[in-house]
Amino acid sequence: MANKRIDQPTGTETVGHEWDGIEELDTPMPRWWLWTFYLTIVWAIAYVIAYPAWPLINKGTEGMLGWTSRGQLAQEMSAADAARSGLREQLAVTDIEKLPGQPDLMQQAVAGGAAAFKIHCAQCHGAGGGGLPGGFPNLADDEWLWGGDLKAIEYTLVHGIRQHDDPATRQSAMPGYDGVFDQNQLNAVVDHVLSLSGKGPANPAGAEIFTTNCSVCHGPAGQGDRTQGAPTLSNAIWLYGSSREQISQQILRPRMGVMPRWADKLDAPTIKMLAAYVHSLGGGEETPVMEAVTDATAAAGPVTE
Repeated sequence: MANKRIDQPTGTETVGHEWDGIEELDTPMPRWWLWTFYLTIVWAIAYVIAYPAWPLINKGTEGMLGWTSRGQLAQEMSAADAARSGLREQLAVTDIEKLPGQPDLMQQAVAGGAAAFKIHCAQCHGAGGGGLPGGFPNLADDEWLWGGDLKAIEYTLVHGIRQHDDPATRQSAMPGYDGVFDQNQLNAVVDHVLSLSGKGPANPAGAEIFTTNCSVCHGPAGQGDRTQGAPTLSNAIWLYGSSREQISQQILRPRMGVMPRWADKLDAPTIKMLAAYVHSLGGGEETPVMEAVTDATAAAGPVTE
């Protein structure tokens, strides 16, 4: 049993245990510490009553204040939307081709698009739009499969690429030549494709095969065709790689990526913001000017030199 006694030097009661002449004092906690401890208990009880605290089977306790983190997020998002409502309303009624003529609106659209890009696009195209290996295009250069002006970019965002549930989607397909070309023909075509970008010597046999099978989409000189989404083969930009093995695989068993259509996920102002941001990354083009055809010019026919 404990043998408690009063320690004479300190006047404090001992806990009653002794070992080898050593005893422990039963010194009380400081009053300020005790009051702080009691206050934390009171605060915890008040918190449990006021805020959501205990998880139950179907839902947690709601608290008397009715506060939730989801509700606070909704309020903050509503406040942010209200602050941007003027910009969004202005974008909603402005044709995207006219944005460059309104520098302030264009600047705000680019800023908004930068934020939206990080949420919806960076996963595939990279944080700065530089693309990623494996078929995710670089959006910061001047190479475009479907056109790089604001209207073309907006169209691609709205309808996506190879989205079978959207009849207006960007659609292109490359046939596979596995079983069509023998090994010699394949090697010849690869030689010719490499020669188009100056990476190898010319191959007349490959050029002939290319003209027969490939030029209808990629053009006689490999310059590509945006109306079909056919890539240029005469520069140093490659979506799936530029080695002989990678080009051979693309000819035999072509890979064709997809991009979601955003019309059913994002509103029109956000899509315009994204288009403005992508256009600003470095490769944006001017919107082509379509000349009006009058009766006089139509009757005159084509102009020859």
